[in-house]
Amino acid sequence: MSLPSSSGIYVSRGVALLLAGLTAALLMVLVALAALYGNCARVQPSQQDSPGVKGTALSPPGGQEQGPPTRTPETAPEPALATTSQDWRPPSGPWDHLRLPPWLVPLHYDLELWPQLRPDDLSMPSLTFTGRVNITVRCTVATSRLLLHSFFLNYKQVEVWGPLALDTRNATIGRVPVDNVWFALDMQYMVLDLGQALHPGSTYELNLGFSGQVLQDTSEGLFLNFYTDQGEHRALIASQMEPTFARNVFPCFDEPALKATFNITIIHHPGYVALSNMPQLGQSERMDVNGSRWTVTTFHTTPRMPTYLVALAICDFDHVSRTERGKEIRVWARKDDIADGNVDFAVNITGPIFSFLEDLFNISYPLPKTDIIALPNFDNRAMENWGLLIFDEVSLLLEPEDELTEKRAMILAVISHEVGHQWFGNLVTMSWWSNIWLNEGFASYFELGIINYFYPKLPRNEIFFFNVLHGVLREDHALESRAVSTEVENFTETSEINELFDIYTYNKGACMARMLDSFLNQHVFINALKSYLEAFSYSNAEQDDLWRHFQMAIDEQNTTHLPTTVKSIMDSWTYQGGFPVVTLNVSTGLMKQEPFYLEKADNRTLANHNNTWIVPIFWMKNGTTQPLVWLDKSSMVFPEMQLSDSDSDWVILNFNVTGYYRVNYDELGWKKLNQQLEKDPKAIPVIHRLQLVSDAFALSKNNYIEIETALDLTKYLAEEDEILVWFEVLVNLINRNVISDVNNYAIYPLLKKYLLKRLNSIWNTYSAIIRENVAALQDNYLALLSLEKFVETACWLGLEDCLQLSKELFRKWMANPETAIPYPIQRVVLCNGIALGSDKEWDFLLSFYINTTEEEEGTHLLQALSCSKEPWILNRFMEYAITVSPSPFNDTNIIEVVAASEVGRYVAKDFLINNWLAVSQRYGPQSLDALVWVLGRTVSTDLQVMELQWFLGNVLEEHQRIAAHAKLQAMKTENLKNKKRIARMAEWLWKNT
Repeated sequence: MSLPSSSGIYVSRGVALLLAGLTAALLMVLVALAALYGNCARVQPSQQDSPGVKGTALSPPGGQEQGPPTRTPETAPEPALATTSQDWRPPSGPWDHLRLPPWLVPLHYDLELWPQLRPDDLSMPSLTFTGRVNITVRCTVATSRLLLHSFFLNYKQVEVWGPLALDTRNATIGRVPVDNVWFALDMQYMVLDLGQALHPGSTYELNLGFSGQVLQDTSEGLFLNFYTDQGEHRALIASQMEPTFARNVFPCFDEPALKATFNITIIHHPGYVALSNMPQLGQSERMDVNGSRWTVTTFHTTPRMPTYLVALAICDFDHVSRTERGKEIRVWARKDDIADGNVDFAVNITGPIFSFLEDLFNISYPLPKTDIIALPNFDNRAMENWGLLIFDEVSLLLEPEDELTEKRAMILAVISHEVGHQWFGNLVTMSWWSNIWLNEGFASYFELGIINYFYPKLPRNEIFFFNVLHGVLREDHALESRAVSTEVENFTETSEINELFDIYTYNKGACMARMLDSFLNQHVFINALKSYLEAFSYSNAEQDDLWRHFQMAIDEQNTTHLPTTVKSIMDSWTYQGGFPVVTLNVSTGLMKQEPFYLEKADNRTLANHNNTWIVPIFWMKNGTTQPLVWLDKSSMVFPEMQLSDSDSDWVILNFNVTGYYRVNYDELGWKKLNQQLEKDPKAIPVIHRLQLVSDAFALSKNNYIEIETALDLTKYLAEEDEILVWFEVLVNLINRNVISDVNNYAIYPLLKKYLLKRLNSIWNTYSAIIRENVAALQDNYLALLSLEKFVETACWLGLEDCLQLSKELFRKWMANPETAIPYPIQRVVLCNGIALGSDKEWDFLLSFYINTTEEEEGTHLLQALSCSKEPWILNRFMEYAITVSPSPFNDTNIIEVVAASEVGRYVAKDFLINNWLAVSQRYGPQSLDALVWVLGRTVSTDLQVMELQWFLGNVLEEHQRIAAHAKLQAMKTENLKNKKRIARMAEWLWKNT
């Protein structure tokens, strides 16, 4: 949504009195102006003559209930008067900063919300809610100006009462005049200018009546879901307050350290159930002005918690419940899903997860109940609100017949993450968003422990490598990556806080916790966390508080010794982006560290980063683990790591890959590891065979070692029977760049000959499983993750048995779609079925797609349709996409889908050039990025760039042409780099085939 250009809206007492005496004509003009500003927050003046911006809907503290606090939908809207000058801006002050001034501390909220959702009227173009909140605050600094958060809310009442008597809220108290109310929109503040100052040490109550919009297109604040259940169209309302959306729902002090208790009341249609953080306290009835009856549901008082954990849902879902240690756990979902048993896995596993963490930390879950609700659409996958966990149903529901461990492990991981937050985030909350990784990193790390507890046979280190470490190491590097702990105070927009919920907070944060666990040992690690959680329960903590409790645990024992304090060690990792490359010279024992850069050869940038890390080095020599050493300087000598000339002498750093760094060796070190792999690969644990491949290819791609060094590690693969190691080799060796350049180099026959000779043995193993009983893999989580890439590559290399297997499975499915293609290789089989078939198979798949309703399956089908090797079929596909209306492909850009395929990238290029006007009309100007990507994949010379520029110059605006030119040049440079790298790979393959 767009924000008005002015910085705030100002309503003064003098101007308000002057306006009251103006003529009717002038009032009409002002009303029209108010409507112009209607999309920004505003105050609706009351009819009282007393000074300030006040209303009559809410009683003062101790008064009697007066009925609905704000107008209902049936009430004619009052005109909203907002007087301001377009050029007027508030003077500089605390409203220009992201953090609230420390003048007031919230103690308690009495919050009432009334969303106007009716089950018999779901066609409304927009949905509003009204509400009121009484906020009890303590004044810490004498002030006559109050700031609190508010965004896109309209106000009809703003009152301040106090000071309150210490013993009772029913004592006679005064009203503090409110002279002005205005809004600093940049930082989302509501500002109250008072007629007198508040006194330090006294408590006051803010009474606010407001209204707002329930959103439909995003999961922020209060939002709607429309869905189908039991054959009927239905709707529900749910909330998402984290990180800064509580202010979209009610005026509040919307910072994580400003914890308070909440009494929440929800007014809703009697056909719905209302859920919130706490158990229901009671229900009553309220009648609106039209005589319609509404249910008023009140809830017990919450513990002290931040505003971002306030939660509510209004729905007509069913639920199933279990009791764990005397506390009820309810899982809510569509009635169809409840009847089909799709919530059974979640409801049965959640209680044991709570018990596991209670026992681990020796701290009981403090709330009397837990509700979990599965939303049809939720942008955030899951949210840990205290007492009311909100999930996207894809992350929670499991069909009873789905036996795949992959799906169960995913759901278990998401539930574990959110339950982990009940301790890390809810019980103990970070003081400010700069330390959000304390919430997300530790919750992500404990996912691993919980999965291992329920599935002890799953390899813990390998799962962490694939699910967490692998992805973040690909993204993280010294120049552009942000630190885990970020100074949010320097942000200039509230929206930047939302950007902190990224791979560094989650994955790198989990890596930090795991590395800490490894060098402290688990006993010390858990004891420190227990101490930390107990000390800061219902309160807030900073990173240094956690380090202090780890240091206390270290100081209380004599087994683990560190080179310096925990704070010094961990600050070296959390306050700088990137990670080190640790290089060992096995001839001298010299070890050095340097930051990992993309394209290391750029020496100009290398000089800008002189920081070092304090690096824990767990290591293995000749198959035996060695004592921990520390690299706390840029270089150090470790004589014990020197190797002899013996063929059986080898060393590997970063044992179990618990450290957050990549490892390099000198030429002799790599040679020794190659020799060991070819002689006896099983002497090197699986996790380190993965590590060697991952590190070597990443280092070669970024100029730390030669590509030939990485390729040498693949010579032993005929003896490799772990499919996850094959997966790591194949994603590095046969990626999109290699596939794209098949027509330009003779690498394909060389790769085919080299790899097929080595993968025959493991192919025979897995092809037999696929044919006979793919369910045998249901407990092999990592095999399921690896199988698709493995089968895809075998078929791409032309392995005849792989092609035959794909044909068999596709034809069986085509003859009887009820005969499911094994899920792990479904995408590959569909693609090969189309690539090896004719227009008959293609037409069948298109028809099947048009009749499917599953979004995920639909994506697989569209990708498969683009796998045809026939240019005329692909052209027909794209023509169909831009001419048929309404499109059966929704918003999917079919040109982009086709261009991602091997043959399609050339066909799509010609199609775009010949049909650009129709394509742009169908997909809109925002398809520019896809267009440039499609065209740019084929360029590697200046002449090709010039030809495309000429074409783009005729179809794009000037500012678009400039951006497109820059992208084409960048892609040309990247393509040339890839060609050179692939040429060296081809030369190595020729020598070693």
